[in-house]
Amino acid sequence: MVLLEDLMQAPDFRKAVDGIGSEFRKRFALPPVHQLGIAVPDVVEAAGVLEGKGIGPFFIAGGSPDFWYERYEPRGFTGTMAIAYHQGIEIELLEPGVGSDFYRQSLDADRRPVVQHLGFLVSDVDIWASVLSQAGYPVWVRGRLSAFPTSTHFAYMDTVSDTGLVMEFISWKLLGMTFSPRPGLFHAIGRVQKLTGKRVIHL
Repeated sequence: MVLLEDLMQAPDFRKAVDGIGSEFRKRFALPPVHQLGIAVPDVVEAAGVLEGKGIGPFFIAGGSPDFWYERYEPRGFTGTMAIAYHQGIEIELLEPGVGSDFYRQSLDADRRPVVQHLGFLVSDVDIWASVLSQAGYPVWVRGRLSAFPTSTHFAYMDTVSDTGLVMEFISWKLLGMTFSPRPGLFHAIGRVQKLTGKRVIHL
């Protein structure tokens, strides 16, 4: 189990993040780590704690993906997530949600934020997913989130047996074109959410 607090207390946060699953990542020449997916029991509560430590403000949103295929079977999933950046790494907070145990199974009994997955920005999630699938690491969850004019495609790979956590491929699209959102955008929206008292946007 990798705890966010341990990474935060490391002398070099980026180096500590880069050390997670490093041999596996080198083996498949994966891109640099873009995201730490953190399982928490309550996203708003966890975001508040981290904001108190100088991270964020967090952009927080709730809703359901356009689709969520788990082990190639369609599921109806609804959840809440939050995004902010710390030293160039995206911190994504994730609640258990409803309709799947995918995030729930990673929760810590003491409510500590746990690294559930590493996320990598790619242009095509299915191409990268096929590389790991052919090597014996199948797609666990394939889904898409949309908030016009953007959409986010994602594929969670079952790499737990070798790395202790999940690897995720992520592709952001703006009107169908691949792009990378800027950290300042999430922080700006999070700041507005805090000022207005509306901490969760429902997509």
